[in-house]
Amino acid sequence: MSKILIIDDDVELCELVGEYLAREGFEVEAAHNGDKGLERALTGEYALVVLDIMLPGMTGLDVLRHLHAESRTPVLILTARGEEVDRIVGLEIGADDYLGKPFNPRELLARLRAILRRSQAAPASATAPVTLGDVELDPGARTVTRDGETVELTAVEFSLLEALMRSAGQVVTREFLAQTVLGRRFMAYDRSIDMHVSKLRKKLGPQPGSEGERIKTVRGVGYIYARSSEAGD
Repeated sequence: MSKILIIDDDVELCELVGEYLAREGFEVEAAHNGDKGLERALTGEYALVVLDIMLPGMTGLDVLRHLHAESRTPVLILTARGEEVDRIVGLEIGADDYLGKPFNPRELLARLRAILRRSQAAPASATAPVTLGDVELDPGARTVTRDGETVELTAVEFSLLEALMRSAGQVVTREFLAQTVLGRRFMAYDRSIDMHVSKLRKKLGPQPGSEGERIKTVRGVGYIYARSSEAGD
């Protein structure tokens, strides 16, 4: 049974969501302010944290910054409808996905299950490692190295990189990445994939001996992981 922590000052919402998720087989606990939520999230006993951005005291973004710096626990952030800036900043800091309020509990359940599938991927089902230039991705160990040095990635970033590397030299659409990586249908104006790609670029850096991007944008379509010979094109 996966244990979920909800950090939200709306007590009634926490109770309703907790009851719904409990019926779906989850064990749910709640904290109603940022300081207490961070303290409990850092215990490491939760499979996933659902974090509201608008919190009294320590904000949700501050909680996310501290949690991401000290833990690899996946986080789904809750934002007010239309608050695109909060969503973008949350994804930049390290959130795995977001959901706007008000939301349908079934949509929350689908997002949680998708995140947990990525973060709890079993090595037994892993395929062979992928090596492109100085980057090696090992699905069994869930590790990525660049020139022998470990690159720390979130579960979303790892899955995204694997999808791109396995299709190196070919365009991968945003629709495909949203479905396979985020576990949901791509929506117009959804910048989640774009933000995760941006973070990947920063962590991987340019191709060795070149200023070319490893992950190139194909405007209006998606992305392509460039092979070494294509990086400077």
